[in-house]
Amino acid sequence: MKIALKIPFTSFFIFAILLACTSEVEINKIPITTVNTTQQPLNEPKIERTFLALGDSYTIGESVDEKDRWSMIMIDQLKNDIKFTKHTIIATTGWTTEDLQTAIRQKKLAEQFDIVSLLIGVNNQYRGQSVEKYRKEFRELLETSTTFAKNDKKRVMVLSIPDWSVTPFAKGLDTGKVASEINTFNAVAAEECKNAGIVFINITDDTRTYTDASMYAKDGLHFSGKMHYYWATKAAKIAQEILK
Repeated sequence: MKIALKIPFTSFFIFAILLACTSEVEINKIPITTVNTTQQPLNEPKIERTFLALGDSYTIGESVDEKDRWSMIMIDQLKNDIKFTKHTIIATTGWTTEDLQTAIRQKKLAEQFDIVSLLIGVNNQYRGQSVEKYRKEFRELLETSTTFAKNDKKRVMVLSIPDWSVTPFAKGLDTGKVASEINTFNAVAAEECKNAGIVFINITDDTRTYTDASMYAKDGLHFSGKMHYYWATKAAKIAQEILK
């Protein structure tokens, strides 16, 4: 771009234009993932925040592109007001509450984050684990999440377990039983969140409301980016309240 300047002989002006735009993405199919999102337009000061997402396949975005993960969509939706300088993910397909807690201990993550999300439990249900076991380990994960969130429970948000009984994968299975069990696990999570003073976001209803073919990933079991968008929109509203 060329800039033409007419400078009177009696005046002297100095013009400086600085454009800094960096973007570093570190996404690998490993249990812990960090995404640095440092892009920021000039003259638009934003709140700088960090984000930790804990969970399983629904958090890592199994069978969807990186940009279509609910957490990435949420970041994009909030970009006009909030700049996430770091987005760390600890999640892997198939993890139960016990698996997630074990992975966190192994990673020895010592960082603090401005906001922490937790979405876990579908594999506890899928493997037929007891509700009592889930309650105990979920409660521990709430405490762990709070520790990562600067020991502030108000910086933690929990997303409910999606209902995979509506997916093509579940065809021929006892979908009523699956849905009922997911309701039970979600009731436990909601109760524990209420007791701990942590916000609980219902995304299960989205999976039961939007059931056309475009809502499912190619594997027929997980949900597509279109579904993740609905989850992200709910999470973004809560995150904005938390971080304002």
